[in-house]
Amino acid sequence: MAKSTKVRTDKTPVELLTRKQADAEHARLGQEIAGHDKRYYQLDAPTISDAEYDELRKRYNAIEARFPELRTLESLSLKVGAAPARGFAKVRHAVPMLSLDNAFAEEDVVDFVGRIRRFLKLSEDEPIAFSAEPKIDGLSMSLRYENGELVTAATRGDGQEGEDVTANIRTIKDVPQKLKGKNLPAVVEVRGEVYMTKADFLKLNERQKELSAPIFANPRNSAAGSLRQKDPAITASRPLGFFAYAWGEISEMPEETQSGMIKWFEHCGFTTNPLTRMCRSVDELIAFHRKIGEQRASLDYDIDGVVYKVDRIDWQERLGFVSRTPRWAIAHKFPAEQATTTLIGIDIQVGRTGALTPVGKLEPVGVGGVIVQNVTLHNEDYIKGIDNNGEPLREGRDIRIGDTVIIQRAGDVIPQIVDVVLDKRPKNAKPYKFPTECPVCGSEAVREHDAATGRLDSVRRCTGGFICKAQAVEHLKLFASRRAFDIDGLGEKQIELFHEKGWLKEPADIFTLERQHRKELLEEEGYGETSVRNLFAAIDARREIALDRVIYALGIRHVGETTALSLARGYGSWQAFHDAALKVAKGDEEAIAEMDALDQIGDTVIEAVTDYFKEKRNLAAVERLVKQVKVLDAEKPKTDSKVAGKTVVFTGSLEKFTRDEAKATAERLGAKVSGSVSKKTDYVVAGPGAGSKLAEAQKHGVTVLSEDEWLALIS
Repeated sequence: MAKSTKVRTDKTPVELLTRKQADAEHARLGQEIAGHDKRYYQLDAPTISDAEYDELRKRYNAIEARFPELRTLESLSLKVGAAPARGFAKVRHAVPMLSLDNAFAEEDVVDFVGRIRRFLKLSEDEPIAFSAEPKIDGLSMSLRYENGELVTAATRGDGQEGEDVTANIRTIKDVPQKLKGKNLPAVVEVRGEVYMTKADFLKLNERQKELSAPIFANPRNSAAGSLRQKDPAITASRPLGFFAYAWGEISEMPEETQSGMIKWFEHCGFTTNPLTRMCRSVDELIAFHRKIGEQRASLDYDIDGVVYKVDRIDWQERLGFVSRTPRWAIAHKFPAEQATTTLIGIDIQVGRTGALTPVGKLEPVGVGGVIVQNVTLHNEDYIKGIDNNGEPLREGRDIRIGDTVIIQRAGDVIPQIVDVVLDKRPKNAKPYKFPTECPVCGSEAVREHDAATGRLDSVRRCTGGFICKAQAVEHLKLFASRRAFDIDGLGEKQIELFHEKGWLKEPADIFTLERQHRKELLEEEGYGETSVRNLFAAIDARREIALDRVIYALGIRHVGETTALSLARGYGSWQAFHDAALKVAKGDEEAIAEMDALDQIGDTVIEAVTDYFKEKRNLAAVERLVKQVKVLDAEKPKTDSKVAGKTVVFTGSLEKFTRDEAKATAERLGAKVSGSVSKKTDYVVAGPGAGSKLAEAQKHGVTVLSEDEWLALIS
């Protein structure tokens, strides 16, 4: 704070104040402190000293301590000036914050609209209204209001669970502390994007330079970094904006359309994007995308595309979701920006599955506001100029160290080489020789034969397995990552250090780290009592963990997040999955058929599960892990419907609804949809032309329903 002007203080000791005096004093102090906060944090023009400001805060807090009923959601003790948090608490989203599927070409938009028509069984001439808006390149945020009051603000996180940044969000002027209007729903979760304008970003970086502080790469990183400050005062000092465009949990829908909700947000006091438009055809969507693309450079905030959403909310509900993305919305991204630079080297990285991945080292170059120094080269065929189908890539031009290359950020995210400038190739540049030995452990690196394609696998893999340090370390990194166990403070550097020390060799070691190595860790440079305590607290917080996260964290090849979720929903509990996996590994035909019947599970995944659980060292490591943690059962399906817990198979040409809609409806009602009929099947819904599955149902005595009978059952 700056040099003092006069500060007004009441000399009456707090312990002698009456409730009426305290009420008046608390209100007066709140108004005065808020004014100083604005001058200090937002205007950079303080009018009192730090000591004088602290006295005001001290008295304010003392009054609240004596009269706790004065501490409300509007209290300054919950805003700027509160003691910095040690970290961010986790917030479980009542409704998951899911990401959007992407469209990169106009043909993708045509396909998107076509899929909606087919799913809803709409005729070609029936119009579909879309709400179209610029896709802000910021940080997704969910704001929860109860009885009109802001109570929680959380980042997207992994979609299921985010970081509690409520104190920081309260410093943003675009976020109302209380919703305007009457007859508000009891619970409203408003979702949108926190962003920083380009002008404010440049000013912030100038200030960072003056302070010899780190420079931000782009406005998005700047906004995210500002919002994740442990001290809300820092967030308040950085100008952030918020656009509202979606919702999560809401106790009563105030509107019936997406566009209606956007207007309702405005009435509640939010800022919405003024460029949002209604479009009623593919041509209008594409025309809007082109128009926004032309305006992109002149906007004072970064965007990376346009989002299209089906306007009718009842249609959104019918369309539902596939995996982690809604069927009713898509992000039409702008073409990737390109730049030219020199490839100065190629490094080989070894992943957790033993895959040898070449990474190109570039002369640093700016692309789309980001400095790019590394680029993926995928595999040795990609370097040679061969695609995944064995056809020429880049017209057969290979990539060599020293080449001048054209790079782009696909979807403004992943850098990749799109071509080589042969005219500038150095005369001494030689074809790159891909290693046949693992650069980490020296084991042979081979390309497996792909039985499905009849060709060699495009990826070369280390055969060292668990003796390969890279595979062990990468597996541990996956295990602790956000999508798996999500352990705060256990990042790449920590895992590499602990593995080098011999403290972490497998996942179970994470949960015995405190008991066995706390004293040694405290002796390491950079580790004090506080950081060590926080690390172990983060580990303890993950001793109870969701089933799908555990399955994903095991690192089974071909088992990603979506597949892990399918396995978790299919088996329900860790014991059921564990027992089934062991049976599958032993070749039990019934267990294999049961796993094969699960949604999105096929031969590739079954073979991967078999290979994983046949390996005794893997199995032993898994058994040691589950002794350290409690694996929570998968989320239970709805139990208030007649088909909850039942297994349903759809067959034949359905006429009343599409196959996708039928499946989505059944799953919403708590049923499990299978692709094959067995004696465990409860219902087979048969349309015209039903064949072998209908015969299987009759063989096993399974109840067969017509489409009308199915609709009557679930109505």
